[in-house]
Amino acid sequence: MKVAIVDYGMGNLHSVLKSVQAAQKLADVNAQIVLTDRPEEVFAADKVVFPGQGAMPDCMAALQRSGLGEAVSDGLKNKPFFGICVGAQLLFDHSEEGDTAGLGWFAGDVKRFAANRRDAEGGKLKVPHMGWNTVHQTQEHPLFQDVPQNTRFYFVHSYYFAPADNGIVLGTSEYPNEFACIVGKDNVFATQFHTEKSHDGGLLLLRNFLRWNG
Repeated sequence: MKVAIVDYGMGNLHSVLKSVQAAQKLADVNAQIVLTDRPEEVFAADKVVFPGQGAMPDCMAALQRSGLGEAVSDGLKNKPFFGICVGAQLLFDHSEEGDTAGLGWFAGDVKRFAANRRDAEGGKLKVPHMGWNTVHQTQEHPLFQDVPQNTRFYFVHSYYFAPADNGIVLGTSEYPNEFACIVGKDNVFATQFHTEKSHDGGLLLLRNFLRWNG
């Protein structure tokens, strides 16, 4: 099995590579894991990991410049596919960040957190939403095997998913209002939080992805 981590110049790429390699040991599967900027390697892979970090307009522009867009689209159609952070936001139609068009795999938008959010005690909540937060699993999914309900994951983001179809929402968090933070359908699974920064919970999701046939 070959797993391609897509390198389009945007993302916490070496941390993602190390976390997938660590997950491989947990999964006990025979896999070649490559960090690649070559479309032909992504086309040839059995599974695709699509990370991203930074501003969505920059990420979308870098994806288009790299020539990897067609290979990513092929992965979305045909292979187990894991999107992370901005790599997950790119799967939607549109983002308010820079009025940017996404890949349109999922119908819906990516919206900015309101600047005036307050917690239950009236304290002002900062944007970006940064740090550990609880994730509530809203549907059963193979990638949740051994991941306890309300596990905490690590977030760094100012924008959040607003899917047109709530049926693709697999997990939610709160800041302070509920928002979708895991989405997926068929062979595609995507998280707003950083699996590579989320210690045991993130490793278990990646372990389960390596075992998953999509």
